[in-house]
Amino acid sequence: MKTERNVYMMSHSPIKLRIPAEADYLDIVRAALYAIAAKAGFPYEDIEDMKVAVTEACSNAILHAYKGNDDRGEVDVEFICHEDGLTMTVRDYGGAREERPEPIRTAGLQGTPISDAPIGGLGLFMMRALMDEVKVRVNNGTEVVLTKRMSRNEEMV
Repeated sequence: MKTERNVYMMSHSPIKLRIPAEADYLDIVRAALYAIAAKAGFPYEDIEDMKVAVTEACSNAILHAYKGNDDRGEVDVEFICHEDGLTMTVRDYGGAREERPEPIRTAGLQGTPISDAPIGGLGLFMMRALMDEVKVRVNNGTEVVLTKRMSRNEEMV
């Protein structure tokens, strides 16, 4: 069943969440994303892709931003609907890592047994594969901006 895209794409005002930097709160982020993306008219498959990407961005913030800090900190997640899609920003306020791992080289990964694949470093690759645009900014913490454009003529949720 095809439905018309939600023409007004909801309000252009940001919807903001602030969660403790703990994995127990990731379900809240996913539930909010689902509600926002479904109301905006995204197809189910796109919503599932966005859920994986935003969960990965939040998980990275939880695992790395406040490492070694007794104060677990917080993670901000902002959703903004715009004419052609949805942008999600995940921001932490932890110390930026001084050492940045080399970007993962994915060219040689096909056909590699999972046991031989490098540990870690695939999250950004996965986010880029699932989203239309991914930006990472480091300045007094880390900000990951994920954008998914609205597909045309697809079955909506």
